[in-house]
Amino acid sequence: MKAVKIEKPNDLQVIDMEKPVIDGKNNVLVKIRAAGICGSDVGIYHGKNAAATYPRVIGHEMVGDVVEVGENVSKYQAGDRVIIDQVTACGNCYACRKGRPNVCANLQVRGVHIDGGYREYMAVPESDCYRLPDSLSYEDAVMIEPTTIAVQACSRAQVEFEDNVMIIGAGALGSSILRIVRLYHPRRIIMVDIDEGKLKEALGNGATDVINSCAEDVIERAHEITDGYGPTVVIDAACFKGSFLTACKCAGNGGRVITMGFGVDPDDINQFVITSKELDVRGSRLQNRKFQTVIDLINQGQVDLSGSVSHRFYFQEAQKAFDFNDTHDPSIRKIVLTFD
Repeated sequence: MKAVKIEKPNDLQVIDMEKPVIDGKNNVLVKIRAAGICGSDVGIYHGKNAAATYPRVIGHEMVGDVVEVGENVSKYQAGDRVIIDQVTACGNCYACRKGRPNVCANLQVRGVHIDGGYREYMAVPESDCYRLPDSLSYEDAVMIEPTTIAVQACSRAQVEFEDNVMIIGAGALGSSILRIVRLYHPRRIIMVDIDEGKLKEALGNGATDVINSCAEDVIERAHEITDGYGPTVVIDAACFKGSFLTACKCAGNGGRVITMGFGVDPDDINQFVITSKELDVRGSRLQNRKFQTVIDLINQGQVDLSGSVSHRFYFQEAQKAFDFNDTHDPSIRKIVLTFD
């Protein structure tokens, strides 16, 4: 079968590899139908993801069809449409015992530490599969995984209806977070970005206010919008140099600042701004068993993922897809690799 592998940073290859076979553990064989390109995939390609190991078949947003199951499988059968959880955990470490396998001490993420979904077939445990909503195409269903990341971030932020929430970054991640934040009906939802088109789109998708960080002072404007107090929740979905300190300066007293970046370059940290406001600074990584939560929201009509994909490429044209992504064309929302 064919697969897309990053041999080393900036070296993408379409390779031949053995088709997997099911066994007692990896007892469900899935034919991949679509897989998304995420910012972390781009980071692995360019050598900027500190967690990744090489060489690696990347891809962690993967959906497909069950084509074979083992004798011990009870939930699925050939023909079922599924999405695959990207998190694998040991189940024994402190984090796992505390119900946080997404930060397992021995964490192995598909597409990061072990081979992922940019290949024609995957064999995985039954417990890592979730049935897709009938309403979604394979391509749109790729967006379930980013939405689980958004649910995780809101869970870590403990968003409540009385909060004023600010999201830095209106790209694919920020848009997914907006989709979930609005379900909490907070007082205000403030989106920050440099792209007027994305900010206009955010207003149409539930944001109450927008800040163009190229044209406005983000900290000053955030306080103006919140009657001088500052947002009580700030989620950094842009994760650029300086965004963390901006988030802390924007946050009001007793607020929560959620970080999601994987950059390792040094950045400024002002302890006074954190201590004086007694801010809770919390990381949010991956997702903690949130797939069924998102699927339930879709089936209940509370989340609509249709029409989220902006561009499609056949998976063997992955190089072309990554090159296009690097152009930062403003029309890019979500790029999906297809396998048919």
